[in-house]
Amino acid sequence: MAGSGKRGDGSGDEGDYDWIYGTGGDPTPERPATRPGPADRPEPTMMLPQQPRPGTERPAGQRPAEAPPAPPSAPPARPHRSHSGWRRPKRWIKVILALLVLWLVYLVVVPILAWSKVDKVAFEPDGDRPEDQPGTTYLIVGSDSRGDLSKEEREQLGTGGDAGNARTDTIMLLQTGSGPDTLISIPRDTLVDIPGHGSGEKINSSFAIGGPELLTQTVESTTGIRIDHYVEIGFAGFVDVVDAVGGVEICPKQAIADKQANLDIEKGCQEVDGVTALGYARSRHAAYGDSNDDFARVRRQREVIAAIGDKAVSPWTVINPIRYWRLNMAAPGAIAVGEGMGPFDAARFAMAMSASTSGKGKSCTLPVDYQAAGTGYSDVVIDTERADQLFDIIIEDRTDDLTNKICNQKGL
Repeated sequence: MAGSGKRGDGSGDEGDYDWIYGTGGDPTPERPATRPGPADRPEPTMMLPQQPRPGTERPAGQRPAEAPPAPPSAPPARPHRSHSGWRRPKRWIKVILALLVLWLVYLVVVPILAWSKVDKVAFEPDGDRPEDQPGTTYLIVGSDSRGDLSKEEREQLGTGGDAGNARTDTIMLLQTGSGPDTLISIPRDTLVDIPGHGSGEKINSSFAIGGPELLTQTVESTTGIRIDHYVEIGFAGFVDVVDAVGGVEICPKQAIADKQANLDIEKGCQEVDGVTALGYARSRHAAYGDSNDDFARVRRQREVIAAIGDKAVSPWTVINPIRYWRLNMAAPGAIAVGEGMGPFDAARFAMAMSASTSGKGKSCTLPVDYQAAGTGYSDVVIDTERADQLFDIIIEDRTDDLTNKICNQKGL
């Protein structure tokens, strides 16, 4: 049934496929009027390396799988250091700093503690006194008081029995100011006028009569120098200070045997303890080749003071805590100071004493007129002409101008 346009297979829809087989109906199948344009074509999918392949897209909301972390790179090699060489130094630095701070505190606290125990005495006299002067002048007194010594101590120190009111074995003026520190020795047997007690008296008698105040007044009226501070040193305290610094070196030019000073030493330099040093500084009853033993004693006193000063200000005294403690704790029993003297004044005094006896400063003895000393071998008469020059130098703080010609003619 060719006219029907269908295949003769008994089905009713054969004609629907005639265009495929080329039989019957339209020779070409029905096609769209227009070809699909570019906009109607599906865009090709670009397969970028970082995009997932088609069919492997992750569900919405799921984070992409992170790439496994790269293996850590090895740290740079460090030089091998032992535990003690890497961490311990930092710890030791802290320990050292802490010890240094404690040491500085110790150096400050010990003198303050010692100073609080030092006796303070009245020394400023009433009445007219010299006006304030440039520089600072200390009056130094070595007291021969035996009142605080037991019988055994008097025998050991060779001080003899109780001599009644204390006198002075040593009288010195220490000037510190713009020029070199200067120490002036005043022989204890110097004849002076004692205010209110007559003329032609030995200067050490003023201490026995009126104590520190009358001695200060006598020195000021004799010299015209105003005394700013007062320092008194006792026998037992002197011994304690020498022993606290471990003894001192003395260099006698000849052997000395003095029973009254309990002294028996050989010629030449030697290390001595406090008892021997005291006897050496006090001895005046042996022959030394001097016309007046009082001046030989002045030299020995300076020698001992210089030796004590060298030990006291040496670095070893500061480094050695035991010696530092002993030296400071010996001070309260060794000295008494005038009212108004503070720790700063005491420190300046100690440094000036050391400088004046060690060659950094100057030392001098009150000028003496040997021709006029006729009342006794121990009497000392002042050479007023040269003494006035010395006093003016101290009053005006011109210690640079001090020479041996102005001082005692023996160069003391």
